[in-house]
Amino acid sequence: MYYLFSLMGENNQENGCLLGRVSCTTFNILAPIYKRLSDKTRESEFSELWISRNETILDKLLEIKSSIICLQEFWVENEELVKMYEKRLGEAGYRTYKLARTNNRGDGLLAAVHQNSFHVLNYKECVFNGIGDRVAQLFDVELLVPPEDQIHKVGMRTILVNTHLIFPHDYKYCFARLKQVYKILQFIESYFKEYKLSSIPIILCGDWNGSMKGNVCRFLLSQGFVSAYDIAHPYIGHIVNKCKWVSHHNHRGNICAVDFVWLHNPNILRKPLKRSFMEALLRNFYQLQSKVTENICALPFPRVDLTSVTCTQFSEALTELKLAGPPFNVFIAEEIKDLWDHIDCNGDGVINMSHFFHGKYTEQPETPSEETDDALTTMSTVGFNVVKAMLFPEEVEQGTWPQSYSLSDHALLTVELSMVPIAHCDSPEKLTRVKNNENKFLIGSL
Repeated sequence: MYYLFSLMGENNQENGCLLGRVSCTTFNILAPIYKRLSDKTRESEFSELWISRNETILDKLLEIKSSIICLQEFWVENEELVKMYEKRLGEAGYRTYKLARTNNRGDGLLAAVHQNSFHVLNYKECVFNGIGDRVAQLFDVELLVPPEDQIHKVGMRTILVNTHLIFPHDYKYCFARLKQVYKILQFIESYFKEYKLSSIPIILCGDWNGSMKGNVCRFLLSQGFVSAYDIAHPYIGHIVNKCKWVSHHNHRGNICAVDFVWLHNPNILRKPLKRSFMEALLRNFYQLQSKVTENICALPFPRVDLTSVTCTQFSEALTELKLAGPPFNVFIAEEIKDLWDHIDCNGDGVINMSHFFHGKYTEQPETPSEETDDALTTMSTVGFNVVKAMLFPEEVEQGTWPQSYSLSDHALLTVELSMVPIAHCDSPEKLTRVKNNENKFLIGSL
């Protein structure tokens, strides 16, 4: 299956129609409470070590001077570290916002917005209330021009999110990660409705704990988001499997690409959110069953002997898989019903298990959406173009992890964006013409 990555405004940039530039840095800084020095000790036990490392991290962040800095695994419960970041970032012109994970996990998120780049119109906090006690920060910001132009507003609003998804320890967490992304997108959607916003650009930053090959990224692609780094560095033949870059050396000893800045411009058509989420969940089920069939996974998938199942049997199977009910509660009853209604297309109360396990229900034909039609009449005329994207240390761009790198177990990703005019879309037909004529498409095989 192929997905489209759109790169906007190439012609506009050549014609010098850029309205302004901003940059964004995302970085999981590895909280001292998680940094292992040995099997039994953590860096948090040695203040001279974590202070020195975090001072060096701040040196690097202030050297880059991004408009917005999004940090994950920020040690929010340590007052000394919090004051260190607030002081140095504040002196450099940033306003900081921190958010702890729920249930006193110790770490959380920190975002820093440079006051010469953006005016923060609103700030919201999203709590997932699920596996991993994860959270997200949402900023409604308005772009400012540089100080030499007397810092006046140009009227360009953007939604920016900072988050950190849970690590996929096993198959249950893969479903939980999809739910976390779904909750973020629902949160954004609700914010648009609450404040009666027309379509504006959206930027999602953070540690997504999954690569471009996974269903979380696939879900975001189905919602019209593109990976800024992958736009700036297209693969050989534009095939995802040819991707070289990595951004994380995880606790299992693997190196992988998990840190992203996702961009959605307002002239990109999106599938209805709920249906896109259901399709993503079903792809997870299909892939899980495939692994069982190929003996890659030892999980005894329940009720595979049945040719068809009812909603009750389906719910029981989810419980047997530990996807419903305690202790994980990945799916609640309402979500199980939504999933069932999605796959029970004809409403006869049963589904064909052969079709289910062969992926027949993973995608359904496009149908007109009232929500989509409304969105098409309120498109913004300004969006973002990806100018460049850089990883530090630079060796990770070629897929190697330097042994001398000690700032974190994650690389630092910085993306530079330019404002560009985009065509106003008031109909699906016009939107198609915009996509064909003004956007550059990169095709990635997943």
